[in-house]
Amino acid sequence: MIEKNPTYVVIDCNGVGYTVNISLHTYSLLANSEAISLYTYLQVKEDSHTLYGFMEKSEREIFKLLISVSGVGTSTARTMLSSLQPREVTTAIAHGDVVTIQSVKGIGAKTAQRVILDLKDKVLKVMAEGDEVLVSQSNTNKEEALSALEVLGYNRRQAGKVVDKILNDDPDSSVESIIKLALKKL
Repeated sequence: MIEKNPTYVVIDCNGVGYTVNISLHTYSLLANSEAISLYTYLQVKEDSHTLYGFMEKSEREIFKLLISVSGVGTSTARTMLSSLQPREVTTAIAHGDVVTIQSVKGIGAKTAQRVILDLKDKVLKVMAEGDEVLVSQSNTNKEEALSALEVLGYNRRQAGKVVDKILNDDPDSSVESIIKLALKKL
C-alpha cells in the first residue's frame, strides 16, 4: 500500500499503482502495513474502469447486491457501507427497516423500499454469522405467523405476546408450528 485515505487506497502491484475506492468500514479495518489484501470489484463503463476494494468478502457481496438494485449506483452503495456497518445494512434489509436505510445520505423512501423489496431474500444468503441468519429467519416466521393470526381475527398485540413466548421456547419454530401453538393458547 503506497497511500491510504478514508475514501481510497493506492496499492502497488508489481510496480503499477492502482487506485482502489474503499468504504469507511474498510478504511477502519486497514492496518498500516505495506502488504494488504483486498477483495475487489471492477466496474467497467464506456469511459472508465473503477476498482472498489473491501477487507471482508461479505462486504463485497453486499456491495454487489446493492448495486444490482435499480437506482443504486456504486457511489450510493459505497456511501451506504460507509454510513452503516455491513451487518447493520443486512439486518436493516432483512427486517424491512426502511428508516435505517433511508438515513443514508442520498437514499429516499422509494429507493429504500426498493432495496428492501429486491434484496430481502438474497441478503440472508450473504449474512456472515449463522446466529444473525437464525434471528432474521425467526423474525420472518414471526411476521408471517402474526399476519396469519390477524387474518383469522385475532388482536395483533395479543397474538404478538403469544408468538414471542413460543419463539422464546423454540426459536427454530416453523410458521405452521407457531400458528398451531398460538391458536391453542389464544
